[in-house]
Amino acid sequence: MDVIPAIDLLEGQCVRLYQGDYAQSQVFDDNPVAVAQQWAEQGATWLHLVDLDGAKAGHPVNQQAIAAIVRSVEIPVQVGGGLRDRSAVADLLALGVRRVILGTVAVEQPELVEHLCQEFPGQIVVGIDARNGKVATRGWLETSDVEAVTLAQQMAAAGVAAIIYTDIHRDGTLQGPNKGALRALASAVAVPVIASGGISSTSDLLSLLSLEPLGVTGAIVGRALYTGAVSLKEAIRAVGQGRWQDVPPDFGSSTLT
Repeated sequence: MDVIPAIDLLEGQCVRLYQGDYAQSQVFDDNPVAVAQQWAEQGATWLHLVDLDGAKAGHPVNQQAIAAIVRSVEIPVQVGGGLRDRSAVADLLALGVRRVILGTVAVEQPELVEHLCQEFPGQIVVGIDARNGKVATRGWLETSDVEAVTLAQQMAAAGVAAIIYTDIHRDGTLQGPNKGALRALASAVAVPVIASGGISSTSDLLSLLSLEPLGVTGAIVGRALYTGAVSLKEAIRAVGQGRWQDVPPDFGSSTLT
């Protein structure tokens, strides 16, 4: 299972939001390139970038910072936020981004996602951000009537390379991942699922190993890395040494929901 550091970009700075609330943002570093290099040096195999300004505006905003990060590290980078048409996707891939993450268009234009999967095979990921089981869109500012599991099945059929599942109520809270929701979603699809939201400790990461047989292949970690609650080096080592067979289903009981 990959431990994937998150870099959320707001006005060119590295920040974290609380439950997706732009009014509750905390700046952790004003040099996201240095942050990216730090995570790469500590052993990250992927970086997860979110253009928060882009998600809100409906089009990419932080391309300059994204391009600088891609140039500064040798590991692959995936990027989401404000990608609502083909040109935005193509432009990011042209910068050297390995995978792009679509969110709002998966709900509003599912046919576009299918076309992009055909044009850019292996490079299209869908982020399913859920609030009480319903998919949120437009930078989490709106909540649709679409069920997260239903959308996951539709996007898997469209040919996405992976699905990133975020429980918005857990995001930035350090309350642990929503394992129940992850289990339900991963059980419903045959594509890799990446967990996001609420991870507070290495124990939380180890608890996710019990979902590895269902296809949970990675976990995105944000605030816990920036506060020091999780050491990336230690987390990668612990997860690498762990095996899902050795992890009881109720390991990390605080994360069970």
